[in-house]
Amino acid sequence: MHVIAVVNLKGGCGKTTVSTHLAARFARLGHRPLLVDLDKQRSATGWVARRPTDLPRIDGLDQDADEIAIPRGHPFVVVDVPAGLKKRVLEEVIGLADAIIVPVLPGAFDEAATERFLTTMEAFKQVRKGRRPVAVVGNRIRHGTPGERRLDAFLTGLSFPAVAKLSDSQFYISAADTGITLFDQPVGRVKKALDEWKPLLAWVDEGVE
Repeated sequence: MHVIAVVNLKGGCGKTTVSTHLAARFARLGHRPLLVDLDKQRSATGWVARRPTDLPRIDGLDQDADEIAIPRGHPFVVVDVPAGLKKRVLEEVIGLADAIIVPVLPGAFDEAATERFLTTMEAFKQVRKGRRPVAVVGNRIRHGTPGERRLDAFLTGLSFPAVAKLSDSQFYISAADTGITLFDQPVGRVKKALDEWKPLLAWVDEGVE
């Protein structure tokens, strides 16, 4: 069982979008992933319920972050972690994960909050000793804008690798409404957006091998 936690203590950075897409990608590869929703808003849980039955299956599980227990039986588990966790609970979640993905949006508020969060994580023994690989993902990017250039400078200065930048696309909004992802669409229709995911997927796959 390989567990990926998608986490940032800053809210609204796209954790559920990344989580649902990763789960769908594992499902598309023929696995039966589990998507664990720790957020009280249950956005990921609702997305699973809306997912069309003719698409590759994703099992959903909603839990209280204070009482997380990941069941066995799924080769891949993606954990959608809510914002604002207590340090003790966050450390427990990190301890259960095999890999950690941190989405971040362009902008001073998001970048500052993410930098503080990464500093907090660096203090955890599992992360500090390299036992929990961490990747940062730029999210909702408008290419060619000052916001992108600012985010690029921020990502370059981090101690963790920034492995991908995902565009700000209306597709992600419709996908949230209908329980689908880019990986459920004909490749020709969403090729440009899919290409943006390739570095992140390569990072995930490298950790599984």
